[in-house]
Amino acid sequence: MAAEKKLTESLIESINKLKKKRNAIILAHVYQRGEVQDIADFVGDSLDLSRRAVCTKADVIVFCGVQFMAETAAILNPYKTVLLPDKNAGCGLADMATDEQIIRIKKQNPGIGVVSYVNSSASVKAVSDICCTSANAVNVVNSLSFNPVLFVPDRNLGSYVAEQTKKDIRLWEGFCYVHEHIISDKLKHLKEKHPYAEIIVHPECTTPVRHMADFTGSTSQMSKYVKQSQLREFIVGTEDNFIYRLKSDNPDKLFYPANTLCEGMNTITLEKVKFTLEKMKYKVHVPEETREKAEIALDKMLTVS
Repeated sequence: MAAEKKLTESLIESINKLKKKRNAIILAHVYQRGEVQDIADFVGDSLDLSRRAVCTKADVIVFCGVQFMAETAAILNPYKTVLLPDKNAGCGLADMATDEQIIRIKKQNPGIGVVSYVNSSASVKAVSDICCTSANAVNVVNSLSFNPVLFVPDRNLGSYVAEQTKKDIRLWEGFCYVHEHIISDKLKHLKEKHPYAEIIVHPECTTPVRHMADFTGSTSQMSKYVKQSQLREFIVGTEDNFIYRLKSDNPDKLFYPANTLCEGMNTITLEKVKFTLEKMKYKVHVPEETREKAEIALDKMLTVS
């Protein structure tokens, strides 16, 4: 245990020296391992991180997240170097839609608007009218003049948005396996064990799960809800590493996970963060034509609260 602690301290010291040398900032998603969250300059959800990426004065952005998140930072910061500590940190949901598929649907449905969740590739963003995150998806859809709206690629977040708006929402058949693994029976079992706990879930969860929850919202919205709540116990329906953030911010409260992890998020370690700063790998590159089109959709998103 002592040797492990000493190794961690050594890694952190090296990372901090390299970060200063490279004029780098480390951004980490709330689904990252706790040790990675601890060494980050900023920890947040997709919307928070998108905004922080735009505002940074650093020359190098080390993005501790998955591929589409690092791509988003690169799209918004064409003159900065964006590094992804693990080149294989992917997102199964983002892989469920392609630009070719969307272009074909747009041709078949003239006038349809396309909203792409940030959990999508740069090429998908480039053929979308606007992007959204789970935190602002409803506001983004309501801001559009388009009707109907094709919501890509998450069917569960799309159905959540459809419940909150009068727009005609056409759902893409994509899903996040992390949230699909959270089923009603699992939450019922946790509720039986912890009868005084409230159930809070992410809108990427299925409709039955959302409907049995006491609160549904993005991770930033869940964080705010927990902080303001007078209750002390919560059953948390999203990626388990989020509980590390909740415990850090609310040490007097108790949290019970749904036991579901994102493989892509968990590939990143302190060793890989050190490596990426040492070797300046792995640089995220988005072709300029794609980047320019995707930036338009992202900029529109960032203007919507």
